[in-house]
Amino acid sequence: MEFVENKEVEKEQLKAIFRDMLKYSPSKIIGMLGNAIIVPVYTSLLSPEQYGLYSISIAMLSFLCIIFSDWVGLSGLRFFKHHQMLQDMPKYLTTLVTMLVSNIFLMFVLALTFRQNFYDFFHIPVNYFLAILLLIIPVAIRALLFQLLRAQLKSMSFTLSTIVNQFLTILLSIFFVKFFHLGAIALLLGMGVSISLIDLLLIYQSNILSWFKIQRIEWNSVLPIYKYGIPIAATSLSAWIINQSNKFIMNSIHGFSQVGIVGVAYGLTLPLLMTIFSIITVAAIPRIINMYEEKIDVRPIISRFTGYYILIALPVITVISLYAQDYVSMLSSNDKFLDAFKLIPYFAFGTFFMAITDYTTLQYHLANKTYIDFIIKLTSGIAGVVLNIWLIPQYGLVGVGIATLGANFLYFLLSIIIVLPGLKLICPSSILSRMLVSAFPFVILLYIFNNLIHFTALSEMLLLAGVFYGSFWLLSKKSVNQK
Repeated sequence: MEFVENKEVEKEQLKAIFRDMLKYSPSKIIGMLGNAIIVPVYTSLLSPEQYGLYSISIAMLSFLCIIFSDWVGLSGLRFFKHHQMLQDMPKYLTTLVTMLVSNIFLMFVLALTFRQNFYDFFHIPVNYFLAILLLIIPVAIRALLFQLLRAQLKSMSFTLSTIVNQFLTILLSIFFVKFFHLGAIALLLGMGVSISLIDLLLIYQSNILSWFKIQRIEWNSVLPIYKYGIPIAATSLSAWIINQSNKFIMNSIHGFSQVGIVGVAYGLTLPLLMTIFSIITVAAIPRIINMYEEKIDVRPIISRFTGYYILIALPVITVISLYAQDYVSMLSSNDKFLDAFKLIPYFAFGTFFMAITDYTTLQYHLANKTYIDFIIKLTSGIAGVVLNIWLIPQYGLVGVGIATLGANFLYFLLSIIIVLPGLKLICPSSILSRMLVSAFPFVILLYIFNNLIHFTALSEMLLLAGVFYGSFWLLSKKSVNQK
């Protein structure tokens, strides 16, 4: 594809993306706070064994969603603009809904037919298995409607729904645990009720009923969705293997209590950090897709936002890793989970590499060559499983950490090696060079804290971050003045 260079359009799109980021940021910031609340609240309510069972249940839920539902919503986002331009939205929505319903029906048939295999593979009780199957229905509907909101660029509606969903889930889960004493399954019940209510809100916000009319499916629109979506599902499954399979391997070796510790470390890193890091991608990707469809060169914008991501993520993750033990103590209300600090540096940097691939693999999504993304992530996932099987018996929790970090780094490395013609990512060298200089006062202050002066852990973490970002701001201001 030949691109048209249009500086005015690029400038307008940058402004639009920043406006969307501001609109999305409340949901992401509050979502991050919600995720930060979840771990201390849930660990105060549940034993390590029960928290481990909850972690296994969520991992199984995500496994089923990846295969049967999530990719339908992502395909809906990718081709929304195309069908909007063709003015055939009723047929398009009919196709999406039909595919989603068919997938969920197939899931129930397969899951109930091979239920014994699920029990044995996931090591999960029957009542939890049935609860997860029911829970996937509202979760799948939410996934599709969320992507339709993003495609319509309704950032404020997305923000409101996300915030309400986050805290309603927490409140209902606490209610069911406290008053019905159901243990970990109460958390799944709270999720189910909350997400069902949010689905009703999303139907109203997306205005889908005004567009949706049951029509005959045009099969020529189905093939592109499958061609785009199936590799995405396979890719997401590979990511699941990288970040979730360790729980099942750990459970088979050391039981649910150790899985609970892995679950706490996971809860304090990937969902918490990815929520705040995704402010950029949730705002930028829909507009980048639109620009690409209009044959505008999107590489400069992708490069710019890759630099912003590194600027936001890397210092935060470094500080969290340096103060891992204090970080877990602050966000876990049960001393039985403190060993999770051993995993924090590995999981945090694994999250960094996983999140940056949203930018490095965007080329495959734009070119509708998601099978490449699948291949490199599957390779990384297989490497992660091999590392887990090899390292967990020898090193326990640390083995889980090394395997997760190694698999995520391999995925990132492959994504910058395999580049499509015309979509090579431009290195954000200006931001990286200023970050490198800003690291010097950061290292000096860290040395002072380690050897000369001591404050509370939280104070030191905030001061280190403040010094780094203050130095970066001064360098950026000096650079602007020189120009």
